[in-house]
Amino acid sequence: MTTMISTFDLVILGAGSGGYACALRAAQLGLNVALIEKDLVGGTCLHRGCIPTKAILHAAEVADAARDGAQFGVHATVDRVDLAEVKRYSESVVARLYKGLTGLVESRGITMVSGEGRLEIRDSVPGVTVGADRYQGRHVVLATGSYSRSVPGLDIDGERVLSSEHALQLEKLPRSAIILGGGVIGVEFASAWRSFGVEVTVVEALPRLVPAEEPEISKALERAFRKRSIKTLTGNAMKQVDHTSDGVRLTLTDGSTVEADLLLVAVGRGPSTDSMGYAESGLELDRGFVTVNERLETSIPGVRAVGDIVVGLQLAHRGFAHGIFVAEDIASAAQLLPTAPTPTVDSDIPRVTYSDPEIASVGLSEEAARSRYADVETLSYDLGGNGKSQILRTQGFVKLVRRTDGPVVGVHMIGARVGELVGEAQLITNWDAFPSDVAGLIHAHPTQSEALGEAHLALAGKPLHSHG
Repeated sequence: MTTMISTFDLVILGAGSGGYACALRAAQLGLNVALIEKDLVGGTCLHRGCIPTKAILHAAEVADAARDGAQFGVHATVDRVDLAEVKRYSESVVARLYKGLTGLVESRGITMVSGEGRLEIRDSVPGVTVGADRYQGRHVVLATGSYSRSVPGLDIDGERVLSSEHALQLEKLPRSAIILGGGVIGVEFASAWRSFGVEVTVVEALPRLVPAEEPEISKALERAFRKRSIKTLTGNAMKQVDHTSDGVRLTLTDGSTVEADLLLVAVGRGPSTDSMGYAESGLELDRGFVTVNERLETSIPGVRAVGDIVVGLQLAHRGFAHGIFVAEDIASAAQLLPTAPTPTVDSDIPRVTYSDPEIASVGLSEEAARSRYADVETLSYDLGGNGKSQILRTQGFVKLVRRTDGPVVGVHMIGARVGELVGEAQLITNWDAFPSDVAGLIHAHPTQSEALGEAHLALAGKPLHSHG
């Protein structure tokens, strides 16, 4: 079989958020780009992650609004939740976005290669082989994403024991479900399924739900889940899982058991780096993650890595930012841009958990700030003093973390729709804003953004709608 060798300025393996963003920006800057993908452009986020799950969560919000309408004087009932129809709605959203994305890639003159690629270094020249063909370039970017982790010894069969990908394919609601893992994925599914009427139990081995967030946020979420009749078992790990006549039985390390129709395994995601020639090419790996420097350069000259295969936050918009950064960094080295871009820092990246209530944060936690700075000050503003939050009947708070007499370094929020506030919060932390800077801004009334303004007013020493 004759090997075809094609040469490009940039060869990208993986067309998820990081890969396609890198390809689009690089092509825009005049680089000749090949984008290799074994599945569909858009990757996990578009097809099996962010977009379909958030569409389902929106359907769950609609169900809650109808069911709870009486408190607003609107009397309605939910006759049934047809999960097959919810799935079709979710798939229609994905299909529209996928059509737009593929059209965009085609319009930029990017060479799309369909197939399973492997990294291969020949005579010090990096490239990716797909079958008998080789695509080599002055630069190669690895953007192969992540997969749903399991637990050693636990068989995910797709019927009674599910991954998040399996859960998205369900067309019939279970009566009850156990969710193993109380991180972002676990609490989002718990929230959606409970809104659809499923009896849900969340099991988390660590002492609290969403352990990457502030302890106060974990407590507030656990209280909200109790009000919604979502059972949470924290500080308790899985010992074993057994199939029963009509479901599953989970035995925990304390000897207690929980039974349900199915078990969703939501214990996080691992880097997709196996069987792709990474180790064989001499690429330095750490527990499966690709080792990089701050400019996302790997141990092999000319090879970079972006997104979920790099240790840190596993978020689509982080991969997207990585991809743009790498494209611009390569372009600046080729003198296609006047200056090199600034590397992406994880603490600058906004984070949102789309449960009910929502969680949003950016910047440093209080613990991280205290480990970095000698003097740290915090303030929490309760959403009970915010008019729009009262209209929405939501509870929660905004917590600010600042260097004493210095800028705000962290913003942490919980409550309905607070994800929509994280854009302003990112500007505050990324631009090293002082409380007085934000206190001087005018926030529209009535909006939840006023809660950010009020919190900064209080931290600037001139509280209005807050006690104390």
